[in-house]
Amino acid sequence: MRIVTYAEADLPDALAAQTAALEAQAWPGSTPGHDPALAPRVMLLLDEAGAVAAALTLLHKEIRHAGRTYRAAGLSAVVTRADARGRGHGGRLVAAARAALAARPGPDLALFSCDRELAAFYEAAGFRRLPGAVLVGGTPEDPLATDAPGFDKVVMAEFFGEAETDQADPAAAFAGARIGLYSGTIDRLW
Repeated sequence: MRIVTYAEADLPDALAAQTAALEAQAWPGSTPGHDPALAPRVMLLLDEAGAVAAALTLLHKEIRHAGRTYRAAGLSAVVTRADARGRGHGGRLVAAARAALAARPGPDLALFSCDRELAAFYEAAGFRRLPGAVLVGGTPEDPLATDAPGFDKVVMAEFFGEAETDQADPAAAFAGARIGLYSGTIDRLW
């Protein structure tokens, strides 16, 4: 098994097709690909035959929160091939994504939402829950928040560089807050 990373625009066609097929199985009716404005980078865990066993996309943008600008990144479209589940492949890929984000230069923080039952999975890979936090995606004119009716989402995060060291508890400014991600109309929430 090996991990490879590509800018989404540079993803080889065969790997792009496999990734799109995995996403379509996990989220029927979804459209493959991400907003180029979010600088998508695809991370893939390839099996011994070179087939995609697990995939995720890292998205990036600046956000304003509590009077400060942060370089934020988020995980999106995390998926493992059905016949490869239960072997730790997804966890390995998510941990590798966290390590890649922690490398300097990198974002100030990773911030994303997940279904409540998946929070422990992301915690095992080094992310933490932001208690009471609400991530607001979409656009200011057409927002989508993680506390919308019918959603059972939690907000996950990790802090890097200055965001990690400039205060005793960097999560304090985000816990219990509404966080304006405003990721656009394609990747409404990442």
